[in-house]
Amino acid sequence: MSKNLQNYLREFLEHLEIEKNRSDKTIQNYDFYLSRFLNWFGASKNPEKIMAEDVRQYRLWLNRLVDVHGESLKKNTQNYHLIALRSFLKYMAKRDVDTLASEKIELMKMPDREVSFLEGSDLNRLLEAPISMNQAKDGNEKTAGTTTLIKYRDKAILEMLFSTGLRVSELIKLKKDNVNLGKEEFTVTGKGRKTRVVFLSEQAKYWLKKYLETRKDMNPFLFISHDKRTGKGGNMKMKGKKMESVDEPLTPRSVQRLVQKYARAAGITKEVTPHTLRHSYATDLLQNGADIRSVQTMLGHSSITTTQIYTHITDKELHNIYKKFHGKKRGGD
Repeated sequence: MSKNLQNYLREFLEHLEIEKNRSDKTIQNYDFYLSRFLNWFGASKNPEKIMAEDVRQYRLWLNRLVDVHGESLKKNTQNYHLIALRSFLKYMAKRDVDTLASEKIELMKMPDREVSFLEGSDLNRLLEAPISMNQAKDGNEKTAGTTTLIKYRDKAILEMLFSTGLRVSELIKLKKDNVNLGKEEFTVTGKGRKTRVVFLSEQAKYWLKKYLETRKDMNPFLFISHDKRTGKGGNMKMKGKKMESVDEPLTPRSVQRLVQKYARAAGITKEVTPHTLRHSYATDLLQNGADIRSVQTMLGHSSITTTQIYTHITDKELHNIYKKFHGKKRGGD
């Protein structure tokens, strides 16, 4: 008796977990995208039933799908569904299962990604905002300790994001023992459980040291929330009948909010997110002469194609190169 698509989906997800060593989040995403296809096509059907016309109809269905808010699926989200389906078909082909060839599925052509970054005075004002914005608050003795602690934390976060190019998900997972302040580098585990080395600037080291020296808690995470009244670290949660601090890091949303807060304080009108600082990090490296392969490694991109979104930003440097090197041997005779 031949297996149906549901059986192969289970085996494919196990393959991602064991042979491919994919993260739990990646496996969940593949499960979601492929389950959506199976629900549409029929999970009890056999793989050989999948035809090119079925995929075409599925793409139409995805393009016309509307959520509860009346919003259509974004084009890149539709592509994620197709990437998952293509990987699933490729896996079954390797198992000698008769099904549609994965090459038959072409991804939707996407416009070039727009990269938002900061440079010059905007970047400097953002990085200095935690100090200048909280300066006036330090005069109140009752809140001075906590204000200073939060000021140091927020300054360290901004300097870390720009110094390392970390994703916000990578930043919040860091623990105090992950970062050796005696060195200018440390290892981080990023997407797909891939490790890479990131580097600390002198500014990032300085403010991180001040922040950690000011903390009195035992929370192992590098960046945590601080109660503005007590200064205690960690998130407050109900335990039994009372609120107690638990050892948890800042949430991604908390980091996003503090970046947005300081961007407003710095007078920056465009939207600024933690990822804007990652883009600024990559752009800064390229504009100062770093080669794209090195930037790819430092960002933790598995494909050079992902890193190439930054190259058009630095195209203005090409004009300077042109002026410097073109036509030098043409005389005025």
